[in-house]
Amino acid sequence: MELKIAFGKTLKSLRVEKGFTQEKLAELSNLDVTFISKMENGKLQPSLTTIFSISKALGVQASYLIERIEKLG
Repeated sequence: MELKIAFGKTLKSLRVEKGFTQEKLAELSNLDVTFISKMENGKLQPSLTTIFSISKALGVQASYLIERIEKLG
């Protein structure tokens, strides 16, 4: 599976598990909701800084997020 797609599926899965809307995750991670949407749809790939911002907002370690992505990839 392409990395952007795996990241998007993982991001959406974690966001839903936490009970967050895209808007809430965008607010907590200081990102634009459109950017969150595009990442979840596999249209954009995040930078390392973005991965850490998202991880913090979701209350998980960045390494946990990466591990989940690796399992899909």
